Amino acid sequence: MSLLSPHRYVSSVDRIDLDDLRAQGKRAIMLDRDNTLVPRDAACAPKEVSAWLERARALGFSLYMVSNNWHRDQVMRSASELGLSAISHAMKPAPFAISAALRRMGAAPGEAVLIGDQLYTDVLAGKLAGVETILVKPQTTVDLWYTQIFRIFERRALRNVPCEE
Repeated sequence: MSLLSPHRYVSSVDRIDLDDLRAQGKRAIMLDRDNTLVPRDAACAPKEVSAWLERARALGFSLYMVSNNWHRDQVMRSASELGLSAISHAMKPAPFAISAALRRMGAAPGEAVLIGDQLYTDVLAGKLAGVETILVKPQTTVDLWYTQIFRIFERRALRNVPCEE
């Protein structure tokens, strides 16, 4: 499997089967913020995402937000609202923030999964850190100008990858 191939491709975070992750031995979940948990054009996560996170917590998962967003106040506000610890300025695809989140959760790479909406940041960072990755479709088409450019290449790379609805 290549560095740019997610282990799974799913329509949205709340569609990921938490019981399946537990059965695979996962106990730690790292999540991107923008367009994964919180739509880029909104301030808060949808209620379905919040409910999914609550269920993950109830099942005993350790959760951590790892965001490239440079607006620390936005990241920390979202993390607080969702009951998560967080790292902003993560500089993905560099794996350093992923490794830091793993240490803080006390989890090994094989016990963790990274969920994000970008192939060239989230998936690549997870792969470089030795963590299983789940790519989700972005929650909105609103993106930063340079992310819009990467999306062109993502669509091409993912054209033959089935998305679990």
